[in-house]
Amino acid sequence: MASGNVRMIDIVEKKPVYREAIAEGRIILKPSTVKLVMEGKVEKGDVESVASVAAILAVKKTPELVPLCHPIPIHGVRVEFFYNDDSIIVRVRVKTKAETGVEMEALAGVSAALLAIWDMVKKYEKDEAGQYPVTRITDIRVVSKIKGSS
Repeated sequence: MASGNVRMIDIVEKKPVYREAIAEGRIILKPSTVKLVMEGKVEKGDVESVASVAAILAVKKTPELVPLCHPIPIHGVRVEFFYNDDSIIVRVRVKTKAETGVEMEALAGVSAALLAIWDMVKKYEKDEAGQYPVTRITDIRVVSKIKGSS
C-alpha cells in the first residue's frame, strides 16, 4: 500500500438502520482491590459511576479518537460491571440508527472504562517499588453486533 493512501469510507449511499454493538473487557486486580471496589471503599470515590461516565464520554468522542471513524448519532449506551475474585469485567452496549455500525464506539467505551478503573485503584495495586505486578487490562473484544430490526 502506498504511503498516505488513507481515506474515510463513503457511506453516502447507505440508509440508516438500527445498529447495536456489545463489547467487553477485563481488568485483572488484586482480590483485595476488587473487594474495595465492590464495597464502595475506594478513596477516589464510586468506581462504577466514574467508569460509566468515562465509557459514555468515550463512546460519544470515538470519531475524535479513531481517525477514520464516522461521527454518528448515539441513541443509547449501557455500561455493566461483572465481578470475579480477581477481576472486573466491563460490558458496553451502544445503540444507534445510522449508516454504519457502532463497534468502535463500544470498544472505545470499554477501553475508557477500564482505564478509569485502573486510575481509581492504582494506589492499591502498586507494589513497594511502585510497579503493577498484577494489574492488567485484557480480553477487549466485540461480543456481538446487530444490524437491522431492534
